[in-house]
Amino acid sequence: MSVNFPPLSSKQLLLLGVIALYFAIVCSVTLGPMDISIAQSMGALLPENLRGNWLSTEIPTHIALVIQQIRLPRTLLAIAVGAILAICGTVMQGLFRNPLADPGIIGVSAGASLGAAIAIVLFGSLAQSYPMLLMFGTVPLFAFLGGALSTILVYKLGTSSTGTSVTMMLLAGVAIGALAGAGLGLLNYYADDQALRDLSLWSMGSLAGANWGNLSLAYGALIALFILFYRDASALNALLLGESEARHLGIKVQALKRRLILLAAAGVGVTVAVAGMIGFIGLIVPHLGRMIGGPNHKSLLPLSMLLGALLLLVADMIARTIVAPLDMPVGIVTALLGAPFFIWLLVKQKGRI
Repeated sequence: MSVNFPPLSSKQLLLLGVIALYFAIVCSVTLGPMDISIAQSMGALLPENLRGNWLSTEIPTHIALVIQQIRLPRTLLAIAVGAILAICGTVMQGLFRNPLADPGIIGVSAGASLGAAIAIVLFGSLAQSYPMLLMFGTVPLFAFLGGALSTILVYKLGTSSTGTSVTMMLLAGVAIGALAGAGLGLLNYYADDQALRDLSLWSMGSLAGANWGNLSLAYGALIALFILFYRDASALNALLLGESEARHLGIKVQALKRRLILLAAAGVGVTVAVAGMIGFIGLIVPHLGRMIGGPNHKSLLPLSMLLGALLLLVADMIARTIVAPLDMPVGIVTALLGAPFFIWLLVKQKGRI
């Protein structure tokens, strides 16, 4: 005799997501090449005057520094970057009304990466004297401009009077990716040794450079994007019915598209600036969110935010431990997870695009 459990509500799903994320955070600050126990990890996060109430032994200074200055910032950055990429992918799939719209696949990440690489090479010499200028000024600005131009170009090429063509979007993404790859190769050729090392690590996607400065940029962008995206959740739901139906409901479709495209490009630009190229999070997570909680963007956006943070956090733990004590770039892990998923999606969409 089978037992049928009632489906979970959106609030219950979000609660489960928060609980899973909490345990992932505990694992993330505990796992690593250095053997640190869970009790030491949790104790190192407490103020020094409170540790004696929780721990029977003193935490060595070097362990507290590893937790507070390396593992905790990296964990928090993984959460922010994963959440931003997930909600940007969710919005783009809802906006273009197709399951293959992802910032990485349609070339937006490539354009943002080329813009950020230009900033690194052109202004890298100023990084030692003015590090905040590079982190909070030129790199995010150039990454945003590159991502915005790529998004607009993909949208223009993929949209006609009959609607948006998935095939044209994918082809446009391939072309933009090829151009961006050529541009990155040219920059690698002309870059000095320091810029070349920065570009090499950054182009594979890495969270190793996490610090409290880029955390403030990432979380500021995450909060702003989520508020702005959630404000348009009802409009995205209406757009799923079709552009004509959305117009009949009083939605200014073109203004909505421009606004959301620029916001998604800004989000991708921030993630590229602080963590480099990390692909497939924006492709996988929206599908998981719709499978678990349905297509309503009012519940899908917060659920995708949690799932994106959880997925990138797990991928980063794999990257840190699979070849320990070496540190594999997390972009390699997300590509290994996402590429088979993308192939499965293509097979599933066969005959529809």
